[in-house]
Amino acid sequence: MTDMVWEPQGDWKWWAHDRFGLFIHWGLYALPARHEWVKNQERITDEAYQAYFDHFDPDLYDPKTWAQAAKDAGMKYFVITTKHHEGFCLWDSKYTDYKATNTPYGKDLIKPMVEAFRAEGLRVGFYHSLIDWHHPEFPVDRVHPMRDNAEYRAETAGRDVRKYAEYLNNQTRELLTGYGQIDLIFYDFSYPGEDGKGRDDWQSEKLIKMTRELQPKILVDDRLDLMDVPGGWDYRTPEQVMLRKQPQVDGKPVLWETCQTFSGSWGYHRDESTWKSADQLVRMLIDTVSKGGNLLLNVGPTARGEFDQRALDRLSGMGAWMKRHGRSIYGCGPAPEGFETPQDCRLTYNPDTNRMYVHVLAWPFRALHLDGFGGKVKYAQLLNDASEIPIVPAERLARWGVDENVLSLVLPVQKPDVVVPVIELYLK
Repeated sequence: MTDMVWEPQGDWKWWAHDRFGLFIHWGLYALPARHEWVKNQERITDEAYQAYFDHFDPDLYDPKTWAQAAKDAGMKYFVITTKHHEGFCLWDSKYTDYKATNTPYGKDLIKPMVEAFRAEGLRVGFYHSLIDWHHPEFPVDRVHPMRDNAEYRAETAGRDVRKYAEYLNNQTRELLTGYGQIDLIFYDFSYPGEDGKGRDDWQSEKLIKMTRELQPKILVDDRLDLMDVPGGWDYRTPEQVMLRKQPQVDGKPVLWETCQTFSGSWGYHRDESTWKSADQLVRMLIDTVSKGGNLLLNVGPTARGEFDQRALDRLSGMGAWMKRHGRSIYGCGPAPEGFETPQDCRLTYNPDTNRMYVHVLAWPFRALHLDGFGGKVKYAQLLNDASEIPIVPAERLARWGVDENVLSLVLPVQKPDVVVPVIELYLK
């Protein structure tokens, strides 16, 4: 890594502008409805797991309603799990029988989804699992559901990961040639080392070469175990964590996206109760953009093909905020050097419009003081209703002995009736 000069290979400017996307985890695990890793966590055999395949029939699936909910929330792209670790494929792959078209539902789920989201103006991303717990040539390892079954390990000792890698590459080719332009691909995941799998097992260098040849504009995540290979990744993917600062390589900021869930599960989990509020989710989005990152927020649809009401409520809440505050997110990133973030606030900056956005997480009484802003702002307003925020004249501040680098704003006593108020500053 120390000798590597990182440069994104894909078309990244739209992505860094749009900032907010929808992750969708959907598969057979929606039927047990108790975590997308249920097969792993409960050591479920292929035979027992087959019941979910035999009963998979999302009769209420309407991707147009999904796309509309995402658009209304302010999302600009989506990423769908074409295949998760369980090995079940949502499209009509010619390389397996373990696919949606062979379930009671009987149809390709990906094509209408891609068409619906594109129709609403969202860009298309595919998540594709490198892991496959169903494939007959996938060697049992430390994350396999049958890892603790010595007899099963012995019976399957002859599995050939090279044959599995060929399957992985063939299916990736299908996905990248069958659905038009794919804007990003989220490969998931490598775990090299003892009883694990990494780049040699996936044939990652061959895989990424093919990926970029088939889709020259595509963005590729960082989970192919190619961090030290030029062109081996475009963006970092911290999962279920909030970073303190933008990640770097050789002192240079890199593209990054945090993927987050509404609750503690990616797949539909009927009984999971640690759901984040719309307030928390808005704050997560703001904090991420203030550090130069994207937020990919996940929904796990039900086995009948719907977003459950808890997810719809959160998407609606975020959409209400984004409707009036989207321009503090889209096209924005960290504040330039020299501007200090006030206490209980986050700053985002749009270099194209030269506007700074102060996201006020805790509403103060009457005054907000901003160090490093003195003499740099010509106008201030609340973003939600474009009502003026008076700026205290510099000469008055001087009489009070306030440093000339400080900008003081006069706020209304009552907090605006929005989740997080935003002050828009027009810089000189």
